Amino acid sequence: MTSHSKLFDDAVAALTGLPGIGKRSATRAVLHFLSRPQEEGVDFAQAIKKLVSEIKYCRKCHSISDGDLCTVCSSKKRDQQFVCIVESVRDVMAIEDTGQFNGVYHVLGGIISPIEGVGPENLNIDSLKLRLKEDQVKEVVMAISPTIEGETTIYYLSQIIAPMDIAISTISRGVSFGGELEYTDEVTLGRSILARLPYDVKKS
Repeated sequence: MTSHSKLFDDAVAALTGLPGIGKRSATRAVLHFLSRPQEEGVDFAQAIKKLVSEIKYCRKCHSISDGDLCTVCSSKKRDQQFVCIVESVRDVMAIEDTGQFNGVYHVLGGIISPIEGVGPENLNIDSLKLRLKEDQVKEVVMAISPTIEGETTIYYLSQIIAPMDIAISTISRGVSFGGELEYTDEVTLGRSILARLPYDVKKS
């Protein structure tokens, strides 16, 4: 599709690089901006520029934040002794949308996957061990996608946490094996958190 405008083509190319957006969708989006008042496009561009230049990651849980601590970690209403371990920021958002969890989070930044070259040293595990001790955590719930890699990660973490005398639970199987949390509907995910199951720590 030729637009006869390099500026237009560059904008389409930039949007096409986003997840789930093909060239047709990107073209429609750019045409939409051109059909709207100029201020809307400028506001959008400034919001994206500010996002990439100023966004931070919480020094405690590694979720996105506007400051050193995210709103969850800094909230006095959240139970700091109840930690939900998740793979990514997307999972934090999915669980928060359920409104069924009042603890805090710890974002691993991935899961153990030897095939993809991701080992424990590549994840936010050292900071997890530190906060579990400092915050005198009483329970952790492993809200990690029930895949082979996810189960491997849960097992690895359980071996680290078990000696700390901390209760370990996992989300119930309302989330099917092989599924990803971010694609699970809010009701099912919320029930899986509430009906979490004790994790049977196996000796290594």
